[in-house]
Amino acid sequence: MTIRINIGDKTFSAEIENSETGKAFVAKLPLTLDMSELNGNEKYCYGVELPRADKRYDSIAAGDLMLYSGNCVVLFYGSAGGYSYTRIGKLTGTDGLKEALGTGSIRVTFAK
Repeated sequence: MTIRINIGDKTFSAEIENSETGKAFVAKLPLTLDMSELNGNEKYCYGVELPRADKRYDSIAAGDLMLYSGNCVVLFYGSAGGYSYTRIGKLTGTDGLKEALGTGSIRVTFAK
């Protein structure tokens, strides 16, 4: 399933995984999260409980939408790796993502 991600006046699309986690995430939409900055490559928000099937990722790319620790939605806008996550989905394009997310906390809306 494809969803929209609205960040300020920019809209991105993401393809959500056909998994228990992906389906549970879509069931919560629309969802607006106040996401915090971490490491200059990701935005995160705790408090979204979803089923988890963690896997260690040595390589994470910009546009990856992940679940950390079963209750933290993470949107990557830069590369990372070396942690365990459950994949929620992936943006279909990342042009302008880093600029849209900026350097601090930001409100992000996920919608069907």
